Amino acid sequence: MTASSSSPHPLRFGNFRAYLAGRLAAVLAQYSMMIVLGWQAYNIARETMTTAGASAQLGLIGLAQFVPLFFLTPVTGWVADHYDRRFITRITLTMLTAASGLLAFATFEGWVSLPLVFAVAVVVGIARAFNGPAYGALAPNLVPATVLPNAIAISSVFWQTGMIAGPALGGYAYAAAPWGAYAMASGLFGIALVAMLFIGRVPQPPRDTTRHPLRQMIDGFTYVKGNRLVLATITLDLFAVLLAGATALLPVYARDILHVGSRGLGHLAAAPGIGAGATALWFSFRPMKTQVGIKMLGAVILFGLATIAFGCTAFLPRSVAVEFGIASLVVLGSADMVSVFVRQSLVQLHTPDAMRGRVSSLSQLTISASNELGEAESGFLAALVGPVAAVIGGGIGAILITIFWARLFPELRLAHSFDPPDIGRAHPSQEKPL
Repeated sequence: MTASSSSPHPLRFGNFRAYLAGRLAAVLAQYSMMIVLGWQAYNIARETMTTAGASAQLGLIGLAQFVPLFFLTPVTGWVADHYDRRFITRITLTMLTAASGLLAFATFEGWVSLPLVFAVAVVVGIARAFNGPAYGALAPNLVPATVLPNAIAISSVFWQTGMIAGPALGGYAYAAAPWGAYAMASGLFGIALVAMLFIGRVPQPPRDTTRHPLRQMIDGFTYVKGNRLVLATITLDLFAVLLAGATALLPVYARDILHVGSRGLGHLAAAPGIGAGATALWFSFRPMKTQVGIKMLGAVILFGLATIAFGCTAFLPRSVAVEFGIASLVVLGSADMVSVFVRQSLVQLHTPDAMRGRVSSLSQLTISASNELGEAESGFLAALVGPVAAVIGGGIGAILITIFWARLFPELRLAHSFDPPDIGRAHPSQEKPL
């Protein structure tokens, strides 16, 4: 999956370096804000509600972010394929900077409330709906096709590292000063915006003006449905993470099960980042090349086992429960990195450039469904059967769905490498390496 020795490294391209810097900052900000939104909503709710009622608020926070994305997905993918992807990301990053800044000010002044938190969650969902497909489809246009596999691998590592490490940053920042967590997120979104301003004009597929936009929007669904390997990787992550949503219930575990508070929440949220970071470092030296489908299936099973292990911390003595929980989350983060790395690489490399916006929007929808909708499922399930049963049951469900998917999609089991068919993967970048 590496380029030939005569090809320049992706990091030699200034546009790609700016993209990576902005991507990492934006993902760190996004996922740190998500954990803080849940923690703050849970704590506000606990002032007047029981643990079950407050857990349901975590579910509503997830729904507030997922519903806008669900309804906007067909439009956002089409927009990313027909308009300047740099401009789309700049507008959405401005929205996210302002939204997180508003919550920082409201928290500092002491008038933050559940309605405000939910309103900001909706704004975040709308911004992410447009931001994700544009970001995802932009990366392959920043480097020549000969180094595209390396570029996708590096971009996936940055994205996943930010997604896993972001909650840790949010937890630690909230422990230091609740308003500071949102201020940090606002600053990171601002850095991402500045980085996007440094990206010059890049090639983009020509607009299709011969058919109605609605027909073109449907094309994205048709392509994913027809490419069983892409469909398998996207849907496996959707259902596995949707069921095994342990991280969504970290606020409940931190406050009411392990009794470690906001600082302990930071430790718990940091654990997946450690696992993901170590795995990303390993990939940077030993990139995955063979048996990629089997390795993804094994990683998702390990993800489910680690989720079960974390859920069982409720039955352990407090002296070892936190350490065992952190170790379980480290393994969870490492397994998640393997799974997402394989999925992102296969999806990007097996999708024509003219379709990347629409396919990226569908991929984002499944990611958001597994994360935000998973938060809703975990929160509501925890309200019904308790957080411990929700986490352990989710881990078991993830393992069962992986076994079923391995039989339903033999294409995934038989995917030996990332090599795509000849689909005209990307327009080569006009930028020359430095």
